[in-house]
Amino acid sequence: MMHIVTDVEGGSARSAPLSQQSSRRIWRPAFAIVSSLSVLPILATATSSQAATATSLEAQANQLQQEISSTGVQLSALGQRYDQARNELASIDGQIATTRTKIASDQHTVATDQIHLRSAVVDEYLSDGTAGQANPLFSGNQRSYAAAQEYGQVATGNLDVAVANLHTAQVALIAERSNLLTQHGSAQAAVNAAAAAQAAADQQQSALESELGQVKGQLGTLEEEAQAHANGVQGTITRGVLTSSENFPPPPSDGAAGSRAVAAAESQIGVPYVWGGESPGVGFDCSGLVAWAWGQAGVGLPHYSGAQMADSAPVPVSDLEPGDLLFYGPGGSQHVAMYVGGGEMIEAPYTGASVWVTSLRLGDGFVGAGRP
Repeated sequence: MMHIVTDVEGGSARSAPLSQQSSRRIWRPAFAIVSSLSVLPILATATSSQAATATSLEAQANQLQQEISSTGVQLSALGQRYDQARNELASIDGQIATTRTKIASDQHTVATDQIHLRSAVVDEYLSDGTAGQANPLFSGNQRSYAAAQEYGQVATGNLDVAVANLHTAQVALIAERSNLLTQHGSAQAAVNAAAAAQAAADQQQSALESELGQVKGQLGTLEEEAQAHANGVQGTITRGVLTSSENFPPPPSDGAAGSRAVAAAESQIGVPYVWGGESPGVGFDCSGLVAWAWGQAGVGLPHYSGAQMADSAPVPVSDLEPGDLLFYGPGGSQHVAMYVGGGEMIEAPYTGASVWVTSLRLGDGFVGAGRP
């Protein structure tokens, strides 16, 4: 069965990496818009019945590919929503830990003060010299007794105030922790819901791809022309964007940092796509690969493509440099890749694929480039 490439993070199908193009044939959504003129040479020698069959299969493949592309958009958005929910959950967990630490610190402080005061009282009682001086019956200095008595009252009063303050603080902190735990529950529910939605969409896409594979198996005679047309359409889009006029200057460049980020990303070629992943040698999703690679260059980026676009300075496509980021979908919310130079980019594409280098893609919902 022929492999079908769909763009889980980018919202549409994409080409395979250059290193795999010789062993893997690719189908893109552009197949669905192959004009009748492009298939006439093939259909010219076919019977009218075969032509009708091919036309019917092509229409069926077109419908299936559109459904797969739509599912890919959902998967991409769900993947990045999952990353966002995990970030929020981690933040709430940190606040809960801080609150617990504050409560424990306050309790320790008051407990320590109580121990010191009890120790002082016992020492005073057991010390003959001190007791004698503090008791007016045995002390020749009434003023020293009064001062000692006043000090004891002040110390006791300070402890009472400290205990009262602790109680008030603990009530407030416990209420805060309760509120945070409620938020934690909501955030965890959001993470679980995003994961469940992604699993359902994944299953739906797998079924569609299986059906599409059967249809495309019957359209083998049209494959090469469809691929050539898809490449031509993408090339036209890319050339159009590259030659269009840009009316803003590029941001400052740190070529060394960009090169380090590219080298780090390329060291992970072949590592599988893992939803929400950011673990070298184990798995990445699109924004996880970018965040990790730029982290190796000393630049911190959030693990969410939309937030990465917000944290990047816009770059004209005509001024792209290695390490610059390429964003897809509204606000960059669906996919992110990294430019490596020479008209190529590196990305963690979708479930079932691995980190690869592929041709620069400026269609498929491309919305702009940015420099961290």
